[in-house]
Amino acid sequence: MTELILQFPNFIPRKLYIDKTVPYIDTPVIKVLTGQRRVGKSYLLFQLMNTIREKDPDAQIVYINMELREFEQLKDDSLLFGFIKEHSRSSERTYLFIDEIQEVKHFEKAIRSLFAEGSYDIYCSGSNSHLMSGELATYLSGRYVEIQIHSLTYAEFLEFHQLENNKGSVEKYIKWGGLPAIARFPASESVIYQFIESVKDTILLKDIVQRFNVRNVSFLKNLLFFLADNLASLVSAKRISDYLKSQQIPVNVQTVLDYLGFLDSSFIVQKVRRFEIGGRKIFEVGEKYYFEDLGIRHVLTPFNRNDMSKVLENMVYHQLRAYGYQIFVGKSGNCEIDFVAQKQSSTLYFQVSLQLMNQDTINREYGNLLEIKDNFPKYLITLDEIASSDYKGIQHLQIMDFLMREW
Repeated sequence: MTELILQFPNFIPRKLYIDKTVPYIDTPVIKVLTGQRRVGKSYLLFQLMNTIREKDPDAQIVYINMELREFEQLKDDSLLFGFIKEHSRSSERTYLFIDEIQEVKHFEKAIRSLFAEGSYDIYCSGSNSHLMSGELATYLSGRYVEIQIHSLTYAEFLEFHQLENNKGSVEKYIKWGGLPAIARFPASESVIYQFIESVKDTILLKDIVQRFNVRNVSFLKNLLFFLADNLASLVSAKRISDYLKSQQIPVNVQTVLDYLGFLDSSFIVQKVRRFEIGGRKIFEVGEKYYFEDLGIRHVLTPFNRNDMSKVLENMVYHQLRAYGYQIFVGKSGNCEIDFVAQKQSSTLYFQVSLQLMNQDTINREYGNLLEIKDNFPKYLITLDEIASSDYKGIQHLQIMDFLMREW
């Protein structure tokens, strides 16, 4: 049992995820925390270990962090399995925590065997959605629960940075994003962006290039720049391929699809598909991409106030994902609905607009929502200083009010 688990680092509890995970402690499922690198998965594992220790100070905990040098020899499932057995007492319940488990080749074989013994309560984290939902789904179907961790919500950002809720704080959140570690840095954009740049490069190298044996690294980087520049715009692999060909960069549609999939699997960007409201049809062509963290978007494409409508959409998307909603771009007749958010039996509709500056804007934004004939809640989110009164059942929320609400 490594000494690391005996000294918990200082952390700010992230109640949003603790509340989702704690009910699964001591239940017969493997707890899998997924999410982009540096969004706080490791600290959530520490919080869970702390929760277990508070209930039972003598609990046997084995902690492995595959990013630390002392564990780098655990290259495959056999070595991982042997290390765990050596550091746990078989007669006792063992709480097993493995951070960045995707670094272990065939890890799922070791996890399956330990799980089958029945004496291990297993928690692991990973930074690749294909890995965690692919290998684990194949070998442990029905025996694990996946909890996706996101970068800080705006409310968490205020807590981590000890800021008041005001326009200045919103602007910092937009520019810096929500990677928890930046709260430990001086409030200097050059320092913060240098750190964010290093996180972005690590994601590209370790979670995409190495994982998928990517050969055309230059195209991968250019594709990420393209998505940053076309934030919240409908795109397709064919459109991207055609654009590249116009720039004398010959890349076929299948390669574009593959590389988009690699980026999505690393959580750095997330694909949102279009959904026909009423008909329940999901369109196969044309989708939008949003960034997990706006700070990463802004080291790729510096923040420009002319992009504010796109950034606003990304903020709304991130908030809803953090609260566990599945998101689609809605289509109702000839009208587009920015977000259809679904969770269990709940559905919410959202339009996002900078400001309701004139009657044409008011008619368009409210009109699109009024086209939807069901009775699920509908919201209009804007940057207006003061939200107007509700209109025909549609709630108008100012962005700070939206971001501070628990959805």
